[in-house]
Amino acid sequence: MQDWQRSVIYQIYPKSFYSHGGQATGDLLGIVDKLDYLHWLGVDYLWLTPFLRSPQRDNGYDISDYYAIDPSYGTMADCELLIAEAGRRGIKLMLDIVVNHTSIEHPWFQAARSSLDNPYRDFYIWRDQPNSWESKFGGSAWEYEAQTGQYYLHLFDHTQADLNWDNPQVRAEVFKMMRFWRDKGVGGFRLDVINLISKPADFPDDHTDGRRFYTDGPNVHHYLQQMHREVFEGFDLINVGEMSSTTLEHCIRYSCPDSRELSMTFNFHHLKVDYPNLQKWVRADFDFFQLKRILSDWQTGMQAGGGWNALFWCNHDQPRVVSRFGNDGEHRVASAKMLATALHFLQGTPFVYQGEELGMTNPGFDHIDQYRDVETLNIFRLQRNAGVPEAEAMAAIMQKSRDNGRTPMQWTAGPNAGFSQAEPWIGVPANAAFINVEHQLQDPTSILHFYRQLITLRRSEALIQEGVYRLLLPDHPFVWAYLREGQGERLLVISHFHGGDCEVELPDGIITSDMKQRWVIGNYDREHRDRRLRLRPYESFVLHLSD
Repeated sequence: MQDWQRSVIYQIYPKSFYSHGGQATGDLLGIVDKLDYLHWLGVDYLWLTPFLRSPQRDNGYDISDYYAIDPSYGTMADCELLIAEAGRRGIKLMLDIVVNHTSIEHPWFQAARSSLDNPYRDFYIWRDQPNSWESKFGGSAWEYEAQTGQYYLHLFDHTQADLNWDNPQVRAEVFKMMRFWRDKGVGGFRLDVINLISKPADFPDDHTDGRRFYTDGPNVHHYLQQMHREVFEGFDLINVGEMSSTTLEHCIRYSCPDSRELSMTFNFHHLKVDYPNLQKWVRADFDFFQLKRILSDWQTGMQAGGGWNALFWCNHDQPRVVSRFGNDGEHRVASAKMLATALHFLQGTPFVYQGEELGMTNPGFDHIDQYRDVETLNIFRLQRNAGVPEAEAMAAIMQKSRDNGRTPMQWTAGPNAGFSQAEPWIGVPANAAFINVEHQLQDPTSILHFYRQLITLRRSEALIQEGVYRLLLPDHPFVWAYLREGQGERLLVISHFHGGDCEVELPDGIITSDMKQRWVIGNYDREHRDRRLRLRPYESFVLHLSD
């Protein structure tokens, strides 16, 4: 068992975390200012979304210089201070790097676009005519470059040109850059959309959006094995791959130690359960049966294949989970604790996204001018041009926009939620007046203290890492119940995803009168603990059972 398999990772979106300099955006020194809070919470790693030099077309996921800190976040000296100060507290920094694509302002692309025979031309992917592939941000995945008369591939925004990983010089430059940051002292990497780096040589055109051709592409495992040899081998580094539209089978290969590729993988299948017919930009309720089926399938599949899950509800690209799968009104506290419990007792390494430990909610922005996200603005424009009524387009955006998770961290009830002295780059939700760190630190029953308990339990309950997952009550419409089983002992995890009372009867033999029971954690006080249970709104608890 590796140390990172017992760890908890905290994700920071630096632009919205804390502003040391009192500016509209957060900065690296702001993270240094809050390291004592993160140490108190008990996390082991900090994953920072990109803070390298960027024109910020996609909030840092469009890198123009892999070796420089974006001035909006600070300096290289600030970064070195952050690595050192985090290390003094036993916390490691995980660098988020984007190597599927670069900004078109990157010197490589600027050279590549200058002429057909430039040495950097083959660092990117060019065609005389576009095929049918679509950008994940809407529209064609190809952009015409007038200076040389060809189209370049961009699976995301047109300012994010895809790198040509089939060119060995590209791979050599990427690995050189990763070694630079490894030697700076970072403790690992989060690799953005890393399973998209390998494209088929013939770029087939069959009137689809193209994703089936470039997802988990033909050489991706070979390239990641080469990365492992040239960057990770012999170093204590955690390496997390973000996997877009991937499969369980591929993620087993990516994360199985024998493959020598990555430590773990993110997949997003469980976060598409509110996409009717896989359509994201439609307001819809989530499918609870599908949610627990997908999470259960990945638990059993990854365990059987020797892979390892990255566990998460929230990140910078997702809505707030308490608004999505819980209740952000009357039952916000109970449902936030329930969702945390359901996730943190699965096998894998859990990620906590900034503000999740407070039960932060979607902000409820109801006008397009309140949004900053390039994907959101593109979709609104495309939907309005297609005749979708504004109210319908906005209803989906309020539920699904990436900006739901990007509002400033709520530190206090004061001006700008204590994030900065200046007006933030994006609005602060009104509920910061009562959902904030300062208030919850003083309340031992708060969501924040509950997360701290969960993080502590991860190190003391061996079954969380090693126990075999077994789903119970697969057909129950409101309850996700599962066991984590070891020799002669088990953890029983019960989570109720509904705002009313609910009766549930566990299968025979799960709880018997002769078993030893130990209360582990729960979001309500509970005395009655046998196979017949009456659950309160969003109730969740964990029992340790032994023969």
